[in-house]
This record gives sequence, C-alpha cells and structure tokens, in this order.
Amino acid sequence: MTVTLYRLEGCPYCERVVDRLNELDVDFDSVWVDGLHSKRDEVKRVSGQRAVPVLVDDERGITMAESERILEYLDTS
Repeated sequence: MTVTLYRLEGCPYCERVVDRLNELDVDFDSVWVDGLHSKRDEVKRVSGQRAVPVLVDDERGITMAESERILEYLDTS
C-alpha cells in the first residue's frame, strides 16, 4: 500500500499519523500544506475541507480526514 498524506509541519495530529504509518511500514508520500487555512486549496480540492491531516489511498479509493479515523483505517487495512 502506498498512500498520500497531506500534512502541516509541527502538527501533532499529523505526526501521530506519520508515526503509525512508519510503525506499520506503509509507504507514503507527504504533501506539505501552508499554515494558513485560506491557502490550502489543494487539500480542499482533494477532501472537501482545509484541515489536515488528510490521507488519500488511491488504490482503494479512500480519502479521509481526522487523525483518529485515519489511525483506525490504518490499523484495519
């Protein structure tokens, strides 16, 4: 599985997801987003909202936000 993670530097919720991805040995690409919500157009285009983290699993057609939901998804995939 290879996924894309939209994340913000210094975001503790993003780091929790990164830690879990590393623990599970999941390959992922990071897309670093701007600190200003108003400049997160790519995140909005992909997920419909501007908050991070957002995980995109193209292989399974999954896009999700909220770190807790992402962690649950990773643990069950």
